[in-house]
Amino acid sequence: MAILLAGIAGVVGWRWWHNRPPYGPDVLSAQATLQLVDQATADAALKPVNAEVARDGDQIFLGRVTWTRPPNPQRDSSFRIVLLDKRTGLMPGFIAVTSALPDDVGTGLDGSLDIAQKRYPWLRGVGTREINGSFWSSGSAIFVSSADASPVTFQTVLHAARPGTPPEQMVATAPAAVEDLLIALIGVGPDGQVYWAQRLLH
Repeated sequence: MAILLAGIAGVVGWRWWHNRPPYGPDVLSAQATLQLVDQATADAALKPVNAEVARDGDQIFLGRVTWTRPPNPQRDSSFRIVLLDKRTGLMPGFIAVTSALPDDVGTGLDGSLDIAQKRYPWLRGVGTREINGSFWSSGSAIFVSSADASPVTFQTVLHAARPGTPPEQMVATAPAAVEDLLIALIGVGPDGQVYWAQRLLH
């Protein structure tokens, strides 16, 4: 019995240590901006990365996230930056992104977003969704692999909704106001554990 209790205590202690953040979001003093812009402004802001080209009726959103480098960044930790339409719980289908270290930013989806949406109700929609008994992911988030990559600049184009789009393929659509969109920064550990999520805008 004593051995069993010691084993349970060891597992609990390891989990606590494993999920303990090396620092909180307050250390970063992170900030975000988001604005509707024209194509020329987006192109200039993303250089040398190519911005997505908008068509008539589309909306171009240009965002920027900045933070202060933490004193002792944890090796192999990372950030996720998410842009989420609060009205629908949907993310953009495509994001163009660059940063102070362009090779250390990219886009995609991973299991940390599932953890984040379970832990933070206001992030519902950033991870997988259950539709007709199956689990689906759509949209894109920004991956930041270095604490030195600030500032991160990104652009997305919201297109008008297309009638008949299957639910599993739905992404954020136009028209949207800046105030409809939420920006969050998520701290992720080396093993994909979510340390914290901070709502930066709206």
